[in-house]
Amino acid sequence: MTYGLIDESLLILSILIGVVAFLYSSVGHAGASGFVAVMSLMSLAPEVIRPTALTLNILVATITFIQFYRVGYFSWKVFWPFALFAAPLAFVGGNLNLPTEWFKRIVGCVLLFSGYRFFVRASEDPVATPCPNEVAFTVGGALGLLAGLTGTGGGIFLTPLLLWKRWARVKEAAAVSALFILCNSATGLAGHIVSTKTLPTTALPLAVAAVIGGTAGSYLGSNKLPTTAIKRLLAAVLVIAGLKLTMNW
Repeated sequence: MTYGLIDESLLILSILIGVVAFLYSSVGHAGASGFVAVMSLMSLAPEVIRPTALTLNILVATITFIQFYRVGYFSWKVFWPFALFAAPLAFVGGNLNLPTEWFKRIVGCVLLFSGYRFFVRASEDPVATPCPNEVAFTVGGALGLLAGLTGTGGGIFLTPLLLWKRWARVKEAAAVSALFILCNSATGLAGHIVSTKTLPTTALPLAVAAVIGGTAGSYLGSNKLPTTAIKRLLAAVLVIAGLKLTMNW
């Protein structure tokens, strides 16, 4: 793929991609909103940004899920009701061409508020209570559609909701969100391929940077970081995503 960047700019972009992958993966996310933001700031073409972000998202989400799964934080019981309708509706959302700027700004403000809330109330894990399946079906489908409309994997919406409603503990929410993101990103990319009839090819430096950052971040998040630190990192991620949506990066 031709990015239209000189070598120095590609190096800077690769470093930024690695930092985004590190930060997001430490809280169970893959970084789509961050990837889109840094690629937009580096003036990449819009037709390049979305498939590249989704491809990097799949790489990082896969690594992040494996890291959190292997240390026992993943809960199938929490995951499947949210994921059942999310991926199909992410495909639908990815194919819709709607004037969603006002909608993105509203969602961005919600994320900014959530980030503030998690920063000032970064306490230890509450006791989790299961979400009723019928609620999870509805919420998961809505988040999948929202993910498709906003070009993200949906975890940026699922994680704060799981923690706010106390449907999962912090690291369990991270593990569930990682697989949720992976599924939605894969279907979103499939939707892009169906609509454009083209296959994305990610520049090797960006893929390498995302893999390195995602591996390091998810390892620390799943093995080393305490709950309070993860909540504060999550706050930073939410603020970045909120700014991206409200400022239309």
